[in-house]
Amino acid sequence: MSKHYTRMGLLRRFLKGCGLIFAMAIFSSVAVSALEMVPQQIIRVVVDYCLGGDPSQLPALVLAWLESSGGREYVLSHLWAAAVLLIAVAGAAAIFRYLYTYLTTRGTEKMVKNGRNLLFEHIESLPYDWHMQNSTGDIIQRCTSDVNTLRDFVSEQLIQVIRIAVLILFTVICMALLNLRLSLIAILSVPLLLFFSYIFYHKIGHLFLQCDENEGVLSTITQENLTGVRVVRAFGRESFERERFRRQNNIYTDAWMRLCRLLAVYWGSSDLLVGIQIMLVVTVGSVFAVRGWISVGSLIAFVSYDNMLLWPVRRLGRMLSEMSKAGVSLDRLCYIMNSEPEHSDGTLEPPMNGDIHFDHVSFGYEKEEEILHDVTLTVGAGQTVGILGTTGSGKSTLMHLLSRLYVPDSGSITIGGIPLEQIRLPWLRSHIGMVLQEPYLFSRTLGENIGIARDADMDEIRYAAKIADLDETVSHFSRGYETIVGERGVTLSGGQKQRTAIARTIVEHAPIMVFDDSLSAVDAETDARIRASLAKAGKDATVILISHRISTLMAVDRIYVMDKGRIVEEGTHEELIRKPGLYQHIYEIQSAVGEEEMEAPDGTEEEKGGED
Repeated sequence: MSKHYTRMGLLRRFLKGCGLIFAMAIFSSVAVSALEMVPQQIIRVVVDYCLGGDPSQLPALVLAWLESSGGREYVLSHLWAAAVLLIAVAGAAAIFRYLYTYLTTRGTEKMVKNGRNLLFEHIESLPYDWHMQNSTGDIIQRCTSDVNTLRDFVSEQLIQVIRIAVLILFTVICMALLNLRLSLIAILSVPLLLFFSYIFYHKIGHLFLQCDENEGVLSTITQENLTGVRVVRAFGRESFERERFRRQNNIYTDAWMRLCRLLAVYWGSSDLLVGIQIMLVVTVGSVFAVRGWISVGSLIAFVSYDNMLLWPVRRLGRMLSEMSKAGVSLDRLCYIMNSEPEHSDGTLEPPMNGDIHFDHVSFGYEKEEEILHDVTLTVGAGQTVGILGTTGSGKSTLMHLLSRLYVPDSGSITIGGIPLEQIRLPWLRSHIGMVLQEPYLFSRTLGENIGIARDADMDEIRYAAKIADLDETVSHFSRGYETIVGERGVTLSGGQKQRTAIARTIVEHAPIMVFDDSLSAVDAETDARIRASLAKAGKDATVILISHRISTLMAVDRIYVMDKGRIVEEGTHEELIRKPGLYQHIYEIQSAVGEEEMEAPDGTEEEKGGED
């Protein structure tokens, strides 16, 4: 079982290694808060002692020090010293504020780096069916937008909690020392502001979740259209896709507008409460000053402290609203991190050149209706076996089970007599070369795509390309193997992409090679040349050919015919064409009509692609 993350658990995991940086940032913020208390006291002393205030309300130690320094006249003639002191305090506060900002930014960026690495590593470990159930756009949105939301919360809100707590504590103490009754009036508004913020906390979280989910849908639409741009244009569906994007964009924008309206009400109402509180403090404080209950200098300092009190209180309110957003983002990230990774208890690294045996294997996706029903077949070591069947008969599913992208519901699969679940997964997959009908190519050079399975040199890449009947085609490209193939190989024709994938598998030197209808986009002549080259180059390998073409399978050692998830026929080509059945029926159709008319020829496209 993988570790189950809670919100705080995941946040702590992201913050791993950032403790010292944030500790120094918190110390700097506390220093700033303490220094911000000093200017008001300096102004209070100057006003009450020098400018007609009530010196008797000054602390006894301060008053004694002023008298011993030369009295009122001396202090008046040296007011520049107070200005210098104010500048020094402001300078020290600026230094600590810089340190706080720098350290917080450094810490949060390190946190984001940790988080992205952790998320990517975990996503890479998730099983194949998880990726089939979750859209790419939504996963990307969670790993970018939600991580950024978390970063903003930590950098702008969470790390300031201690500073805010210290600032509130210092401010309340200073206000109480100046005038206790006026302090009680000022503090009475604090619980009201916090309760007001708490009410909006849940509403903001609900609306932000809607915004986040709709952004994920919008990202998915964008990602699908960018990767499928050729399909969209081929069918002239630009207008339809633009309208689809506009509709989702409107939904996303409306969700944000609802959130913004709620935030506007929240901030406008809190500003009103703060304004009423300040008015109340100034009015009552003025009455107290007239009656001599507080000096003018103390009232000026008190009003300044009151403003300093309201800022952190409002900041705490903002933290509640931002915490709601961060909570939603953490939940969405926890969904990824709490998804069960691909598990295998296998520890063996056996030779992979043994017989492959499927023993009464049954399987269904999502535990729904079975795709494979009690399939039993054997591929002998070093043999070339063909699998023929109608669309949806389960041919590709067999290969997914062989590489343990999925696990059979019943039955077993062995290689050399060893069950797949006992074999270490990386070992298993590194020894099975698989070429799919629609191969995925990365937006890199042609040479990098061929050599991606391992660190192959150019000689190995060219050798593999020759076997795949690709080297001569590449020689006509202006940049040869340095040609950028574009995202998903968009600059190559279908046949060129399939042959690139074949070359990539050959470079891997895998003892088991699976070709899943991977010659469907090339003409029959090219198909024959590639199969002949493969027979020579991979004579010791176990090869499984999945194809709709009888001609592709005619020379294999044994053919299995599948229909509706079952093995309905098996034998050599000569045996199967002599007995009535599905294979004979397909053979007669392809022989009568002509295979090259049944398949879309690729020869006219072969030389057009490849330019970046």
